[in-house]
Amino acid sequence: MTRIDTVLVANRGEIAVRVIRTLRAMGIRSVAVFSEADRDARHVREADTAVLLGPAAARESYLVIEKVIAAAQATGAQAIHPGYGFLSENSKFAGACADAGIAFLGPSSHAIEVMGDKITAKNAVAKFDVPVVPGIARPGLSDDELIAAAGDIGYPVLVKPSAGGGGKGMRLVEEPGALAEALRSARREAASAFGDDTLFLERFVLRPRHIEVQILADGHGNVVHLGERECSLQRRHQKVIEEAPSPLLDEATRARIGEAACNTARSVDYSGAGTVEFIVSADKPDEFFFMEMNTRLQVEHPVTELVTGLDLVEWQVRVATGEPLGFTQDDVTLTGHAIEARVYAEDPSRGFLPTGGLVADVVEPAGPGVRVDSGLRAGTVVGSDYDPMLAKVIAHADDRAGALRKLDRALAGTGVLGVVTNIEFARFLLADPDVVAGNLDTGLLDRRLEDFAAAEATDAALIAAAAFRWVQRWPDRAQSDPWDVPSGWRVGVPAPTSIRLSSATRTDHVRITGSPTDATAQVEDGDTLSLTASLDGTTLSVVIDGRRETYRVAQTDGHIWLAGSDGTTMLREVRELSVRTGDVHAGEAEITSPMPGSVIAVGADAGAHVTAGQTLVVVEAMKMEHSLTAPVDGVVDILVAPGDQVMVDQLLARVTPHTDTTDTKEDAS
Repeated sequence: MTRIDTVLVANRGEIAVRVIRTLRAMGIRSVAVFSEADRDARHVREADTAVLLGPAAARESYLVIEKVIAAAQATGAQAIHPGYGFLSENSKFAGACADAGIAFLGPSSHAIEVMGDKITAKNAVAKFDVPVVPGIARPGLSDDELIAAAGDIGYPVLVKPSAGGGGKGMRLVEEPGALAEALRSARREAASAFGDDTLFLERFVLRPRHIEVQILADGHGNVVHLGERECSLQRRHQKVIEEAPSPLLDEATRARIGEAACNTARSVDYSGAGTVEFIVSADKPDEFFFMEMNTRLQVEHPVTELVTGLDLVEWQVRVATGEPLGFTQDDVTLTGHAIEARVYAEDPSRGFLPTGGLVADVVEPAGPGVRVDSGLRAGTVVGSDYDPMLAKVIAHADDRAGALRKLDRALAGTGVLGVVTNIEFARFLLADPDVVAGNLDTGLLDRRLEDFAAAEATDAALIAAAAFRWVQRWPDRAQSDPWDVPSGWRVGVPAPTSIRLSSATRTDHVRITGSPTDATAQVEDGDTLSLTASLDGTTLSVVIDGRRETYRVAQTDGHIWLAGSDGTTMLREVRELSVRTGDVHAGEAEITSPMPGSVIAVGADAGAHVTAGQTLVVVEAMKMEHSLTAPVDGVVDILVAPGDQVMVDQLLARVTPHTDTTDTKEDAS
């Protein structure tokens, strides 16, 4: 038996935090590694010790094998857990660990190498009677050979790169005339993404479902499967919602696909935890084909843990020490149903553009059957250096319907204040009739995209945000001068406090009169509602027209974030300039960044007079330039400079409109 009392976690974010949690439970010392960007990250704080690897760029820190090995040696780690991504499926890294006498908590470098090449993997598993999709797969196939084979395979065909994953280089071709260009395009993309333009062809399975099987193997020849996971809800080949077990498979098919997964592991003398991915036809669920094997822990492993009661990270450690599994396939039982939603820093209402920013606060759900794997803490800065996945929310219940309901409520109670996420979109998916019925396929999510619309900020949310600002203005103790208290008190009719708030779809005034214990609120010319409000730290409690709501509240860069019982709302307070009596909507025009990026040019000096349509700021994001222009004539206040890094919705410039033609002429003279 190999002794392991210190493990280095060669990763970051939620998976590093999750691995550290199990190590702590096992009484094993944990070592974190981090880049300059992650100095104060949650995984660094939760580890027993941590080692700086280098700059923010992964290629200079998390991907440098020599630095990771040196960190393990310097801290006395006997083992390294790679997590997923980064070096987790790098055979050279596994080999370097072996050369250094450090246990790699994963399979051998040989297994990683074989399964990392899709052509070699298909040929290897076929020898163990694992069904593979009809196609042609061997090294060095030319375009002419692929075109010649396509007719025998049968259209539609899927062009796939031998290296890499994530959908890069894949092309669906439905008729022969389109194949030649698809091959040329796929080769260019595969060469750029993976440094290898080797391609192969497979028959495209109509209405495909992505079903994967978790396996666990030890060093004594024992292999078991832990059931399957349904991963068909994907956007551009990236998983969003996963569940276990699949609602498609019956017990007989589950046993067959599980045995095929075990045979896949046996084909490379696998040890540790791994996942075998299959493509299954929604129309023929008893027909399945091998796609690939992931030689690491999967992002979605928690759903398997919840239905089996096994801790996969714990078993990765135990297998690495030389311990046998100690249980057989007959001992594995699946109890209940578990569903996971990934939380990404992206904005579904803007075409899933990446977001980011300072996390002002985090709200996580709790309760029986609810689990959160997260790398977030208040103060985390979400940038563009790493993967946009922030957390996973998982629910477990007695049956699938119960798990769907529980996950929806858990997501409603999840808040990342300061960063726009996909949580609302995930809840939209969970409520889809086909998802509820279990009628899934890998194209379902993309077909539903156009049906999604972000919810409009409610009047209640506007009143709560305005009440937050209003309560902040009240003194800690009563003052004798009534003019210093924002009650609206005047000789005669009280004057309300007016706060102008904006969301993605509306901009309105909220007017509040009275005291926090006895006030009224009105949104524009709507009904006048009773209001009480109290603020205790970051907890805002309001009673609006007899209905009580409690929010976690934060403010960042002029934005107010409210996390309540049914989701998170972001509102922006719009500063207002009194132009002329009665013109309640007159005010400043604010220019914000449409996405995270960097300022590459500024088109006017602060204080300059600008005209509508004039470029004020140019932001570069996602390798594209975005020119942001003045919406009105006026005087501009520029709030950024070239070289500044900006976040989505960050205020870049403000234009104060000219009051009238006379004023404009006077200013110009």
